[in-house]
Amino acid sequence: MAEPFEAIFRKSFAEQVTAFRLRLGSLVPSSAWDDLLGNAHDRGFMVAGAVKADLLADLAAAIDKSITEGTGFEAFKRDFRSIVAKRGWTGWTGEDTEVGQGWRMRTIYHTNMRTSYMGGRLAQLRKGNFAFWIYRHGGSNEPRLQHLAWDGLILPSDHPFWQIAFPPNGFGCNCRVFGARSMAGAKRRGGDPAKTLQDGWDQVNPNTSRLDGIGDGWDHAPGGSVSDLVQSMAGKAVNWPYSISRAFMDDLPASAQDAHSTAYRNLVSLQDDVRRYAGAVADGRTVAPIRTMGRLSQAHRQRIAKVSGQDLDNYHFTLDAPAVRHVLAPHGGTSGQFPINQENLALLPRILDRPDSIETEGTSSAGYPFVRFTRRFGAQVYTVSLEIRGNKTRILAVQNMWGKTASAGSRI
Repeated sequence: MAEPFEAIFRKSFAEQVTAFRLRLGSLVPSSAWDDLLGNAHDRGFMVAGAVKADLLADLAAAIDKSITEGTGFEAFKRDFRSIVAKRGWTGWTGEDTEVGQGWRMRTIYHTNMRTSYMGGRLAQLRKGNFAFWIYRHGGSNEPRLQHLAWDGLILPSDHPFWQIAFPPNGFGCNCRVFGARSMAGAKRRGGDPAKTLQDGWDQVNPNTSRLDGIGDGWDHAPGGSVSDLVQSMAGKAVNWPYSISRAFMDDLPASAQDAHSTAYRNLVSLQDDVRRYAGAVADGRTVAPIRTMGRLSQAHRQRIAKVSGQDLDNYHFTLDAPAVRHVLAPHGGTSGQFPINQENLALLPRILDRPDSIETEGTSSAGYPFVRFTRRFGAQVYTVSLEIRGNKTRILAVQNMWGKTASAGSRI
């Protein structure tokens, strides 16, 4: 039995992440799905009907998190609903009914997952120098007849068919391609040497005004125009330092980096992740050694440089298990101070994203300088102490966090 595609999506790989992140440097406002066609998708990100830059950045961050961290469709749906409410996005196709909303969310999620997945696979196949590629149907319950007819088709890897019909070949298409170095190997991957392309396969059908089996706007190989770049950039992430890869963001313009990181820190799914991470640490369960909360923005760098004299270029906010244990441990607080639990710890990404104040705070026993971020939510003021770890790690690591109830009319 074929592996469920939801499970496949949650196993991201370096080429897939690269194929998607190459789109983040160009967030394209659009009114319809066909405003961006063909290989233009390889270097641009769009969601039909999304025209505002902040809305596009939020949606891109939600999808990027799903790809890089494998958080799944349910987490994406929570993020999508929160983003739509926060940005006041209305008039999008499907919003009027629960069924329509579910269809639209799945379409956005599935399309970006499939195109990035297959864009990454294309880069892998080209790098592998396979003599033959094999088209395999995705096993959907309602198959497209032409895709089913191509199931098992074996063609040379340089055949023009792949430039047009490398999947996905339409919305919802789950078809895949495998590589083989011999005809015997192709047969082992499900290939059928008896299958051939019919004459005129690359001609537009006069009845439909498109190629048979290829949806409107899908007559190209996703990621095909950037596969060499995907291969080279994917090599940067052989050893990912933590759950979300850092390497791919370095080549984006600063404005794109900032928009992505800010949107990422404000995703409701990231707050859920921090809450679950803290819960797992509190229960003594095994967790990832380090959890990122995104790259520092240019504003962060400028504010920290002003108080500390250090320019934290390409630094990331991080949280680890020892810090969680320290934060959650009982402390003898001062008047008005309250303990931090898993719920208010989930506010951490938002505190870090937009602090009311940033101050220096001496050095740690290891000789690393500290900075202190403070942010107020209503009557509650939260303070986070972070250690600046330079050299190769380049992280701003959370060390402690505490909260205090502010008196009426008081200022930070």
